[in-house]
Amino acid sequence: MSILYDERVDGVLPKVDKSALLAALREQLPDMEVLHTQEDLKPYECDGLSVYTTTPMLVVLPERIEQVEQLLKLCYARKVPVVARGAGTGLSGGALPLTQGVLLVMARFKHILEVNPEGRFARVQPGVRNLAISQAAAPHDLYYAPDPSSQIACSIGGNVAENAGGVHCLKYGLTVHNLLKLEILTVEGERMTLGSHALDSPGFDLLALFTGSEGMLGIITEVTVKLLPKPQVAKVLLASFDSVEKAGRAVGEIIAAGIIPGGLEMMDNLAIRAAEDFIHAGYPVEAEAILLCELDGVEADVHDECARVEAVLTQAGATEVRLARDEAERVKFWAGRKNAFPAVGRISPDYYCMDGTIPRRELPGVLKGISDLSEEFGLRVANVFHAGDGNMHPLILFDANQPGELERAESLGGRILELCVKVGGSITGEHGVGREKINQMCAQFNSDELTLFHAVKAAFDPVGLLNPGKNIPTLHRCAEFGSMHVHHGKLPFPELERF
Repeated sequence: MSILYDERVDGVLPKVDKSALLAALREQLPDMEVLHTQEDLKPYECDGLSVYTTTPMLVVLPERIEQVEQLLKLCYARKVPVVARGAGTGLSGGALPLTQGVLLVMARFKHILEVNPEGRFARVQPGVRNLAISQAAAPHDLYYAPDPSSQIACSIGGNVAENAGGVHCLKYGLTVHNLLKLEILTVEGERMTLGSHALDSPGFDLLALFTGSEGMLGIITEVTVKLLPKPQVAKVLLASFDSVEKAGRAVGEIIAAGIIPGGLEMMDNLAIRAAEDFIHAGYPVEAEAILLCELDGVEADVHDECARVEAVLTQAGATEVRLARDEAERVKFWAGRKNAFPAVGRISPDYYCMDGTIPRRELPGVLKGISDLSEEFGLRVANVFHAGDGNMHPLILFDANQPGELERAESLGGRILELCVKVGGSITGEHGVGREKINQMCAQFNSDELTLFHAVKAAFDPVGLLNPGKNIPTLHRCAEFGSMHVHHGKLPFPELERF
């Protein structure tokens, strides 16, 4: 089994001669930009999760696939770790570099290669922004459904690596549900095609396996996504509640009524006030919680579903239900939700964004649990949810300049994720594990399952050079964490004891 290099956790790193590697890169790839000075490397020390920072040894910015191919071959021959990075908007430390590794930045691969309206697909390079795909497809009345809140900046390669979602994933699915094909390079620099333009492909579903693998199995060089017809009409209902528990119960009752909204989002009072001050979306600032419910499709169906959802919300205890008057107000309602994260940043020096997923039926109880934990740790929490699919984004407010507050925020975040697992949920819904949640992987998975994950990793990357130290903890680390399901007090896989 391969060793996972993680300088902060396991202390096992290869010793790489930076000068020799830089010389080899300049000799074999003279036309590829390589950053190596401290001031040039500093901007790449973290992704969107700035709690963890590491200055990379080298940063490379290729512009052609052949350069990436040659780089991987060179690094594989020299046993140099490689971490891939897209737009750097990830929120789990997945693109955190290594001091003894190369950071491979794919941001310059930003061309849309084909938009095919007859086949309803688009072929794009990994550095293309999420929103740019829909903009390119718009003249054909098509769009790309997954829409993370960072879609104006995040790249499609990163979306695939983290299996990103968004406010409309309840009805239209995550990234994995909207892919047809990937072109990748293996750690040895060999080209592979996963998936096809057909509805199904023979053999193992490696396309699904690769999606969400966080850069640990290969490097994405091209993505073929599905395009959907734009709905004829979309309407948004905004429902106010005098308690977050009532709003949580209303989510399950909408789904139980047989209605699948295009989007179903929830915000608590702290998030509502922050978003309203920032965006002026028309939110009721006195409400303890709001639900945004979007219904889309043909005119007649949407009209009927709006009436049904309004009745369900009223029965569930909504104090007010408002239908967006026009398209401009619909867009404004969503702008408030999509800007909730930066809005919260205006009311706190720092915040820590969590990403747990729970069964919808558990929403009221988990909300109460988060409130209790917030009080226990003495830190405010603003709750923002993809409520329809149970994907929670509690924002823990703290001040890193105050001694001990960062550590309290991290501990509170870990407890929230463990609460998600306890009620049958998961430690992530779309942000990935990265470095942030590697301890909580030990709470969700037992040693047999983690060993299987390591075996999958080893099948693609036997030496362990691609994004090491992320996503999958070593069994030794889990034993130290104390949440491993250990058989008879020891690790059941002797060959992994030293890791």
